[in-house]
Amino acid sequence: MKELEKEETKAEDEAENVMKDPNLLPEIFDGISSENPSVKFKSAKILRIISERNPQILYSRMDFFVNLLDSENNILKWIAIDVIGNLTPVDSENKFDKMFKKYYSFLSDESMITISHVLDDSGKIAKAKPHLTKKITNELLKIERAAPSTHITQECKNILLGKAILAFGMYYDKIENKDEVISFVKRQLHNTRNATKTKAEKFLKKFA
Repeated sequence: MKELEKEETKAEDEAENVMKDPNLLPEIFDGISSENPSVKFKSAKILRIISERNPQILYSRMDFFVNLLDSENNILKWIAIDVIGNLTPVDSENKFDKMFKKYYSFLSDESMITISHVLDDSGKIAKAKPHLTKKITNELLKIERAAPSTHITQECKNILLGKAILAFGMYYDKIENKDEVISFVKRQLHNTRNATKTKAEKFLKKFA
């Protein structure tokens, strides 16, 4: 904990230390509850890095991250979304399947960043759990039908549509309703955001 309080301590280095010695994990989990912001957020970042590089050593604590989805702290919530996505390749007990509805309910969140994290993780989740690809695809297609709001403007929505296209591209070979996805992407050829339009063009060039 004293190391994490130091400004010069890097989460990357500490994540490597913990992966070498998993006995340090309880301290990192305790760090999430710290009142010291440096300790709290470095601990969370360390867990995210570990989930990317060695998800198996965190899998037994997956419920911890599911509970963290209810955190009032957005940063912790975003990290929990990412960690859960990273743990799906080792989800031998199908824990994610049981909390699918909760996870994808965040696509209706008032925060564009929260929605973005779910979209960014959806491709890897679909690749890890091919039996859920149809459900995931249906959730992502809803992005287009969502009406702009006070918090999610049309420009925000255009960015999210681009992220959905990238997600589809990660697991396109496993998509059943390919025609529906292709139609979705073709409509983005007329998107007013150039970056999203470009993503649509590249997707169609590759897959259509």
